[in-house]
Amino acid sequence: MNDLALLLTPEGRALLDEVRDTAPADELAVATRLRRDHPAELVSAALGQARLRQRAAAKFGPADAGRMFFTPNGVEQSTRTSVATYRAERLKGLGVTSVADLCCGIGGDAIAFARAGIRVLAVDRDPVTAAVARANAEALGLDGLIEVREADVTEVDTGGYDAVFVDPARRGGRGRIFDPEAYSPPLSWATEAARTASRAALKVAPGVPHEAVPADAEAEWISDGGDVKEAVLWFGTEPGAVRATLLPGPRTLLGKGLPDPGVRPVGRYLYEPDGAVIRAHLVAEVAERLDGGLIDPTIAYVTADEHRPTPYASTYEITDQLPFNLKKLKALLREREVGTLTVKKRGSAVEPEELRRKVKPQGPNAATVFLTRVAGAPTMLVGEPA
Repeated sequence: MNDLALLLTPEGRALLDEVRDTAPADELAVATRLRRDHPAELVSAALGQARLRQRAAAKFGPADAGRMFFTPNGVEQSTRTSVATYRAERLKGLGVTSVADLCCGIGGDAIAFARAGIRVLAVDRDPVTAAVARANAEALGLDGLIEVREADVTEVDTGGYDAVFVDPARRGGRGRIFDPEAYSPPLSWATEAARTASRAALKVAPGVPHEAVPADAEAEWISDGGDVKEAVLWFGTEPGAVRATLLPGPRTLLGKGLPDPGVRPVGRYLYEPDGAVIRAHLVAEVAERLDGGLIDPTIAYVTADEHRPTPYASTYEITDQLPFNLKKLKALLREREVGTLTVKKRGSAVEPEELRRKVKPQGPNAATVFLTRVAGAPTMLVGEPA
């Protein structure tokens, strides 16, 4: 709290501008120079904040990150702007004009809500986190739409808001928390809070068990640039619906309740479904679109004879199918003069770096090898992006 107070002073803001682009290797020299004219505590706070802003640029973009304030946990746990913006626009499309953002953290989602024109009550019980959220609303000129309140979310009356958004803490002293009832607050409490509003969204870990999804909720898994970021439980939308949403886009695949695809021999093309599709258990919906099947009943690779581009899976043309044998793979790669080797695995215990080290690829050409199972047998599929 003291660091933030120092940084919000005119001297602190000027110092933040001065150290904005300081590289980690230069910090000691810069700190030594600045301490001649500024308090050591302020210099340390400014350099620490500059480091956090540099890290946060990947999530918030350099323009916003360069004006915002962060804590180490805030950078780690906050929602990426692209995901927060998508969720805010969806709420806006549902007619939401005000939202209670419970467990608001440093305010990433509150900022997205406000920029969508939604009035926000942002609540966090940690005094430093709440102060940072308030400073961020002011820094981005959104404090007219965002009210930040330091309070226990379980004691906040959300009755005057169109929607409730809850982002429970999913990290503890030992790292990530996988049991939804061990979230803070627990998923069961968040679910009841959601049911008090006409619309609600609960942010949960993408590994949330499907059986933990309430029957009256819609479940959505979201990826950004191919990386799965989170799952969201929506209330007041389509109870029981399951969807995978891919950003940028957005592109959304809605579940149809299809049975698992059948297993078939490896065809000319292999399709690797997006992680959100896999987490949402919608591989069957992708296989149906491709007129394809699985290479193994337990592996989420789809194979087909035709090339049908889809945003929901990456496509590879398969040139070779080999039983798992490193000597044969090494010989094949030498023959093809493959020096750039991409290794993907699903259903194999072999680590990509270990395989790359053993086959020692050399040459001007590139290839992709899949370490996987085909109809239960350890197999290597070699190909290239289609």
